[in-house]
Amino acid sequence: MCSCISFWQCYVELKYTWIFNQFPTFVEQDNRRFVSQRTGNLYISKVEVSDVGSYICEIENTVTNKRVLSPLTPLVLRSDGVMGEYEPKIEVRFPETVFAAKGSTVKLECFALGNPVPTISWRRIGSAFSDKVKVNKTYGVLEITSFQQKDSGTYECTAENSRGKNTARGQLVSYARPNWIRNITDVYVPIGESLQWICKASGEPKPSHKWLKNGEPLIIEERIQVENGMLSIRAVNLSDSGMYQCVAENKHGVIYVSAELRVMASAPDFSMIPLKKLIPVRVGGEVIIECKPKASPRAMLSWMKGNEILQESERITLKDGSLRIVNVTKRDDGRYTCIARNHFGSANSTGTITVKGTS
Repeated sequence: MCSCISFWQCYVELKYTWIFNQFPTFVEQDNRRFVSQRTGNLYISKVEVSDVGSYICEIENTVTNKRVLSPLTPLVLRSDGVMGEYEPKIEVRFPETVFAAKGSTVKLECFALGNPVPTISWRRIGSAFSDKVKVNKTYGVLEITSFQQKDSGTYECTAENSRGKNTARGQLVSYARPNWIRNITDVYVPIGESLQWICKASGEPKPSHKWLKNGEPLIIEERIQVENGMLSIRAVNLSDSGMYQCVAENKHGVIYVSAELRVMASAPDFSMIPLKKLIPVRVGGEVIIECKPKASPRAMLSWMKGNEILQESERITLKDGSLRIVNVTKRDDGRYTCIARNHFGSANSTGTITVKGTS
């Protein structure tokens, strides 16, 4: 085995090749010779006289196409004669657990030294290969293109010659980084009302969720609860205002989403939606006057006719702040005032009902 030292950090895409004696003669992989693309190492099973020479590893950054060369490594035959026959020894094996992302290309390496030169075979424990599996019959690489969940399972490599055999086995596991299914957006909530923010991400394994407020872990209390990614705040107050972050994480990645909670607190205000100043209606008809002031929290509403508090009756109903009068008579003519109150203040707006026709 010859070792190839990487001159770049592990996060770049690297391709390893070996030069034999001089450029442009490269080592061709076959059943005796193998270059691991995981480590860069060159393996030669049953060294022959034709293998004697000088070796240089060429390392290529496939992103930038930059190349560097390792120091020269000589290969000489042992002086004590030819090594006798021996059973396969697997020198290149894939990890016991291999995590693969959906849609990715997965390559499992398996190569053995031995005399005679071992043959490499592959199988999937308990089921057949999918149609996306390619096995290189010359040297030990199994490739799965566009990996999917159904390709997960236990894979086994066997190296065999006339002296015996050896196996390597590993679990291929599907994984997925967290990905938002449902995230959060800015909200404006009247003081005293409740909020539910649902934050949910998919992933394999299933991501955990946690919440931050202004970059710090959210403090859970009786009013504030988190369950299965959902944040609930009962009776919001001004101190709840701020930037909230939902974090979804599994061992393959972490994602964040942020949104602002703005708690609104204001006295009632009719400036944007005052009562209609003049409301004509005929005797025997029906009239509805809506009262919808801006207020946070929601205002308590009451009505007056002139200087008297308006009471409900068979003809007069008050519902959701609206005044409704049916079977209108001349006595309903007059000024009507809606009064709105919350603990930040009060306001009112007045409109006039004019009844036309005779009773």
